[in-house]
Amino acid sequence: MTRTVNFHELSKLSPAERRKLLQRTEADLSSYEEKVKAIIDAVRREGDEALARFARDFDKAQVEASEIAATEADFARAEKTLASEVKAAMDYAAVQIRKFHEDQKPEEMWLSEMRPGAFAGDRMRAIPSAACYVPRGKGAFPSVALMTSIPAKVAGVKDLIIVTPPGPDGKIDDATLVAARMAGVGGVFKAGGAQAIAAVAYGTETIPKVAKVIGPGSPWVAAAKRQVSHVIDTGTPAGPSELIVFADDTIDGRLAALDLLIESEHGPDSSVYLVTWSRRVAEEARAAIPLYWEKMSAQRSGFSSTVLGGPIGGIVLARDEDEAIAFVNDYAPEHLEVLAKEPFQYLGRLDHAGEILLGEHTPTTLGNFVLGPNHVLPTSGWARTASPVSVFDFMKRTSIAYVTGKAYPELAKNAKVLATYEGFDGHANAVSELREEILKK
Repeated sequence: MTRTVNFHELSKLSPAERRKLLQRTEADLSSYEEKVKAIIDAVRREGDEALARFARDFDKAQVEASEIAATEADFARAEKTLASEVKAAMDYAAVQIRKFHEDQKPEEMWLSEMRPGAFAGDRMRAIPSAACYVPRGKGAFPSVALMTSIPAKVAGVKDLIIVTPPGPDGKIDDATLVAARMAGVGGVFKAGGAQAIAAVAYGTETIPKVAKVIGPGSPWVAAAKRQVSHVIDTGTPAGPSELIVFADDTIDGRLAALDLLIESEHGPDSSVYLVTWSRRVAEEARAAIPLYWEKMSAQRSGFSSTVLGGPIGGIVLARDEDEAIAFVNDYAPEHLEVLAKEPFQYLGRLDHAGEILLGEHTPTTLGNFVLGPNHVLPTSGWARTASPVSVFDFMKRTSIAYVTGKAYPELAKNAKVLATYEGFDGHANAVSELREEILKK
C-alpha cells in the first residue's frame, strides 16, 4: 500500500481548514466520559478487585487483586534481567535530569522589605504526596518514570509512588522498576488508564490516596483526570504527543524528515507537522519520509504514516516567515524544534511551546531522554498558559509577611480606607484605634 504525507499550503486554506489543522485528539473527550465514569465508580466501590479486573480486561494481563503492588522480588528480578547498557543509559539520563531540577529548585524562603520595617516574601515547601503515572500501552517508558519521579524527590515529596499498566505477562516493566529505584521511589503499582487515576484519587486497599498525579497518558487518562480534578490535583495536561519542526531555507529537508518521525511514531493519536516557507525543504522532506519509514518497524512506521498522512499531521508550507511563526504560535505545540543554521534569530518570536529545541544538533530525542529538562510537557494548546513538569509541580508557595511597629501605622491607615470602602467592618476595626489601645497595654 502506498503511504503518503499530507501537504498543506496555508495560503490556499480557508479559515475553517486552517483551524482544523490546529485540532488535537483530545479536543473532544465526550466519547470517553461515560465509560471513564463507570471505571472510576467501580474503583471507588471495589478497590483492588476492580484494578485487577480492568488489568485483565483492558491490558490483557493476568493480575490478581493481591498482586497490585510490586514486590522486592520484582525489583530484584528487574535489576538482574535488565541489560547493563540500558541501566547505564538510564543512569546517565538520571544524572542529567537530577542536575537540571536541582538547579531549578528555588530557595526555601525569600523576604523583601516592601516599606521600611515591613517585609513580605514566599516560603517554599514540598507537597505531601504524589503519584507519577507511567504509560505503557504502545511501549515501555522508563524515561517517564525518571522525568516525573526525580523532580518530585528533588522537591522533597515524602510519599511518592508510581502507577503503571502491567504487561501481558502481568508484570511491571523491568526498566520502570529500575528507574523507580534510581529515583528513590519504593511503591510501584500495577494500574493503568482511567482506573489508575481513580485509584490515586480515592485510594484502594493497596494504593494510597495522594495529593497530586503527574504524567502523560491516553485520552482515557485525560478524561479520568478531568472527572477527578475536584479531589486531586491533576497537574499539567499531558496527552498524546505533538511536535512541530520549524525549518527555514538553510537546512536540508532530509533532516526535517528524520525529526518528524520522532513524535509521529508514538501512536496514531499523535500530531506532527513540518512548518516551513521553503518549498525546497518541504519537497525534500516529503520525498525522504517514506525512505525513513522503511528503516522502522512495521508498528512504528504504521503509527508515523497514520499521523503524517492523517487529518492532524503532515507538511505545512507557509508563504513567508511571518505566516509560519503565526501558525506555530496558534498551535502552541508540546515539542518545537527550530531547524536553522542560526536558530536564535527566531526564538524571540516563538511565544508558545512546551519546549523549544534549537539547531541541527538538538533533536527531540535528546530532550526526551538525556538533556535534563523535563519531557512531560503541556499538550492540546495548553502551552499557551501551562509549563513543563518541574520541581515547582511538587512544591507549593506560602506567602510570608512581617510588619514592625514602626511600619504599621502607614500600612494600617491605607488598609483601613480600603476596608471601609468595601464595607468590611471587621477588617477596618482590626487596623483601627481598637488595636492600638490593646497594643499599648
